[in-house]
Formats: sequence, structure tokens, C-alpha cells
Amino acid sequence: MQVVGRWILASLRHRVFDTVAEADAAIQALLPSLNGRLFRKLPGSRASVFAEVDRPAMLPLPPAPYELARFKTVKVHIDYHVEVDAHYYSVPHALVGQALEARLTRHLVEVLHRGQRVASHVRSHHCGGFTTVDEHMPAAHRAHKEWSPQRLVAWGEQVGVATGVFVTRVLARYHHPEHGYRACLGLLSLARRYGRARLEAACESALVLGTYRCKHVREMLKNNRDRLTQPAQGDWVSPQHDNLRGPQNYQ
Repeated sequence: MQVVGRWILASLRHRVFDTVAEADAAIQALLPSLNGRLFRKLPGSRASVFAEVDRPAMLPLPPAPYELARFKTVKVHIDYHVEVDAHYYSVPHALVGQALEARLTRHLVEVLHRGQRVASHVRSHHCGGFTTVDEHMPAAHRAHKEWSPQRLVAWGEQVGVATGVFVTRVLARYHHPEHGYRACLGLLSLARRYGRARLEAACESALVLGTYRCKHVREMLKNNRDRLTQPAQGDWVSPQHDNLRGPQNYQ
């Protein structure tokens, strides 16, 4: 920097440039004379040393620019998807239940199993969405004999009519029913935690409200809204209390 300041910047100190391109062009024109200037105590110049030492050792640039990556441990759920930032990416179904390593870059999600890449996806920021490769899906879903849409619906019907309908609606929301397994299996934990009777009441309320998301059922149970008496159908009638005003108040 000292040499550049003395031999280039000092030469241009009285010039005024309107654009960065003009300044770059002026510096570029002075570089050959600076690099060709002979050393005082060593043989050659900067240009000759570069040609003899540096240039032969140079390698071509990488075909792609370096991209910063971070790693995250993920678990393959029963629907053969892993979760990364609230989005779900498929992996080969044979890896269900295993812990894998995800390599995350700005545009790519790579999933590694024992250091070997088993899946690669373009990164998506669609919260709650699915990125699925058909080759990752089991033929006729053989890998999921233990769980199937029919078994999940049958389990819901054992809890109650409303729960069975709710499970059916959840599975119908997805192009691949297996994508709804995660949500339906979440109802199992709710049944164990709050009991089947309360789960049935919460699902009934959810159907009345027209919502088919398990998180809404979970919130109802958490806030005890399933225990509220359902309002009767018909016109709503305000209860009597001292703050009500009648026609006599406006005469």
C-alpha cells in the first residue's frame, strides 16, 4: 500500500474523477510502470517475480463460488421427511427413524447419512410446505404397513365420530396422505395427555369452526375451550343485565 500510495495515488492526486470507472481506468494505466520498476536490492521486478514464481503455482478458480454452509442434526419422521426451518424435505424411506445431518446453504439443502449425501433439494422458505422426490416414496407405501390412512381414520373413529371426520379432513388436505401422518399422530399424544373424551369434544368444536389443523385442537385443549358448552343453534339472545338500555331511555 505504501508503494501504491507513492507511485500511483500521488500521481493522480490533482485529478478529479466523475465516476469510479474513470478512477479504475487511470490506476490501470499506471500499474504496468509500477510492476515493471526494478527492485533496488533484489534482482528483477514485481512483474518478473510474478511470472517466475507465482504464475506457475496458480490453480484455476473453482467452478462455483464458495458458499457458507451450516449443519444441523435432523430426524427422519414416519412420513420420510426431515424438517428444516419449518419446511419438510423428503429422504429415502428406508431411513425413517434415523438421525441424519443436514447441510444448509442459501439455496440448497443436502441431507447426509454417515457422511454420504442421500438427498439434495432446492431450499424453500414456504413455512409448512413439503418438497418431495417421488423416488424417495416407498412403492405402494410398503414401508408404512404399520401406519396407513385407513388405520389412522379407524383410530380416530374409535375415539369418536368427530375425531374420525377430523382425521379424514386432515389427510384430505395433502396431495400425498402420508404428509398428514405427522399431524394425525400428534392427535395420539393429545389423546394420551388429555383423554379421548376431551379430544373428541375439541375435534367437534374444530369441525364447527371449519378448521382442520391439529395446532388449533391443541390450543383448545390447552385453554380448556373444549369444556365450554356449545351454543344452541338459532338466533343469539343477549343475556339480561343492568347495563342494557330499552326504548324508555331514548324518549
